[in-house]
Amino acid sequence: MGKAAASSCSGGSGSSTRGLVSLLSAVPCLACKQPPPPSRAAMSLSAASSEGPPPVAGPGSDTYKGWLFKWTNYLKGYQRRWFVLSNGLLSYYRTQAEMAHTCRGTINLSTAHIDTEDSCNIVLSSGGRTYHLKASSEVERQRWVTALELAKAKAIRMRDNQSDDSGDEEPASQSDKSELHSTLKNLSSKLEDLSTCNDLIAKHGAALQRSLSELENLKLPAESGEKIKAVNERATLFRITSNAMINACRDFLDLAETHSRKWQRALQYEREQRTRLEETIEQLAKQHNSLERACRGAPGLTVNTVTRAPKGNVPTVKGEASDEDEDTEYFDAMEDAPSFITVAADPTKHHRRTDSNLSGASEGRADDWNLEDSVFECSTRSNFDVTGKDVMSKKSRRTQIPDKPNYSLNLWSIMKNCIGKELSKIPMPVNFNEPLSMLQRLTEDLEYHELLDKAVKCESSTEQMCFVAAFSVSSYSTTVHRTAKPFNPLLGETYELDRLDELGFRSLCEQVSHHPPAAAHHVYSRRGWTLWQEITIASKFRGKYLSIMPLGAIHLEFHSSGNHYIWRKVTSTVHNIIVGKLWIDQSGDIEIINCKSKDKCQLKFSPYSYFSRDVPRKVTGVVMDAEGKAHYVMSGSWDEKMECSKIVQSSLGSSSMEGKLPKTVYQTLSPRVLWKKYPLPENAENMYYFSNLALTLNEMEEGLAPTDSRLRPDQRLMENGKWDEANMEKQRLEEKQRAVRRQREAEAVVALEEGKDYEGYIPLWFERKVDPATGELICVYKGGYWEAKEKQDWSMCPNIF
Repeated sequence: MGKAAASSCSGGSGSSTRGLVSLLSAVPCLACKQPPPPSRAAMSLSAASSEGPPPVAGPGSDTYKGWLFKWTNYLKGYQRRWFVLSNGLLSYYRTQAEMAHTCRGTINLSTAHIDTEDSCNIVLSSGGRTYHLKASSEVERQRWVTALELAKAKAIRMRDNQSDDSGDEEPASQSDKSELHSTLKNLSSKLEDLSTCNDLIAKHGAALQRSLSELENLKLPAESGEKIKAVNERATLFRITSNAMINACRDFLDLAETHSRKWQRALQYEREQRTRLEETIEQLAKQHNSLERACRGAPGLTVNTVTRAPKGNVPTVKGEASDEDEDTEYFDAMEDAPSFITVAADPTKHHRRTDSNLSGASEGRADDWNLEDSVFECSTRSNFDVTGKDVMSKKSRRTQIPDKPNYSLNLWSIMKNCIGKELSKIPMPVNFNEPLSMLQRLTEDLEYHELLDKAVKCESSTEQMCFVAAFSVSSYSTTVHRTAKPFNPLLGETYELDRLDELGFRSLCEQVSHHPPAAAHHVYSRRGWTLWQEITIASKFRGKYLSIMPLGAIHLEFHSSGNHYIWRKVTSTVHNIIVGKLWIDQSGDIEIINCKSKDKCQLKFSPYSYFSRDVPRKVTGVVMDAEGKAHYVMSGSWDEKMECSKIVQSSLGSSSMEGKLPKTVYQTLSPRVLWKKYPLPENAENMYYFSNLALTLNEMEEGLAPTDSRLRPDQRLMENGKWDEANMEKQRLEEKQRAVRRQREAEAVVALEEGKDYEGYIPLWFERKVDPATGELICVYKGGYWEAKEKQDWSMCPNIF
């Protein structure tokens, strides 16, 4: 056997060395801290033993996707969900299409515990969150467990590396260079020691070989000769192995010397690039500040002047100069932007009057329309009430709040502390907020409620549609300056706005779900209308901007006519999230449908475009009846006003471009202003740009429910300018909410073990019903709140603050 081994190894020093090194390298080293990287075979899956399409491994085996069954609750049991394993995070979605916009939950594997209950079940637990998963087969379960274990090990290594390198880095300092040279010096020293050891091995090996050869030449018994020969063969094998190690070490040393200079040059280049980038950002920030100061001090800019935004700048608000830089992102002009053209009709051909609010304009003069223009002309008003000056005298409301403190915020320090943490546990400071909750922002849509009061008096459904369309646009007027985010309501939090005696309506909001966040809203007006909605906010962070997509329908019903209108909100985009001044744009389409008469209004919110010659924030639309006949043209901007023009004749224009449909030409009478934005109060820039209504939303009132947003302590502390205390209180409330959620999950598990039904969280003032108009399951007001307020019986309210 010794000869065979010797002959197999002596077929050439180079080949034997490579073969032995290959053999030794295939053996895992138990002393190595890092496990070997997973092979593609470990991550790829076979569909032979699974039902349906198996999970798939992404490129480089860093992403793992597939269907699993996830336990939801006792009523629904296990539900099929699409799981994605990527970068140490396991996320799940209801469908594959949801990957583009809505993640239902994520668990960090670096801190997770992986357990297997039976042949098909997997249990993941991390930080109080537990996922009970089930695979379709035992083979598929094992594939997922393998992928999860490998991803967990990789996530732990990444976390440890980040914790080791979490110290503040200085740009290419002398200490970094000395540390690099010290490391290279130590490496060279170790390699020299290794070379010395190799020389000693070769020296002693040769001496051993000579001694054994001398023993073999001596005259000894046959048995001793055989043993000496066997020892000699083993010594030869040892020498070959030593030579292989020496050659491998020499190759490694040559390779390290060859590439060390290359690595040093690459490292130095990256450090220079980082230093250059930091200097550029600092220079841009200084230029930004100097331009902002110069624009504020520039003569000729008055508050009420309307200036056109020059190309290359962000659309500016009236009275403000643009101070954005070249990094601002712009939208190209949309190809389907407006599909119609309006021209003024000949006033001598259309002379007729009616008694309705909108129709009946005769010669196109200002006095021919029967609109009450004074109702909408609010540029000289100081109060948000439009029903008369005597209304505000009934109860005085506050007109100011404490000024916003000038706190500096280091965004990078916050982001750096969030690395490796679970997203749901990252405490975002109140520096990003405004002292209002999302429920109060939802109520703020009622600022121009008088549009609905006027719509009640309309005799024609198409005329009424014009006011409803103007109301739907008016809800965005407060967002042009409001770049701060509202507070996320706690589960069960409510907000009431009782203006029944002053303005004729009362409003109630309740946070009915936390994951995903959803708020239900109900408004009743004694002037003849009711509004209700359930809004869920979905968002997408796209690097330089954030898209906010409200999901859910808004319902409006007029009591006397029975007209029921439904529409949905457009997408809001917050630009310059990382660098530059934040600004907000609204884009998309709103389709308002009258479920009774089938009238329809199509409104288009044009996104800002660098190449567009239109006014910024433009909104256009057409009001049509059930037969598709156009009656009115809507035009304006969502931050200023909306006008309505009656159509007297329509015709099909000629197509100017080949392959495009011709645009419709509408002849209209002179437009009438339906809605105009109220001016902001004095010193609004220091009060979060709140409108007059917004200033009163957080004002304390008597008899409130204990869950009302006005009683939320962190929000109240922020309004009073105590931001440090507000941050601590906000963290306490969020941790309290997590504890309640963990308790609810534990109760669900106990109920499941006992075979009982567990309903989960049930809203207090709203109930889920199927909407007959849309077929969606929404929360509608079930009553009881105002009666409880009248009796001051809040015993059923949870303790959430």
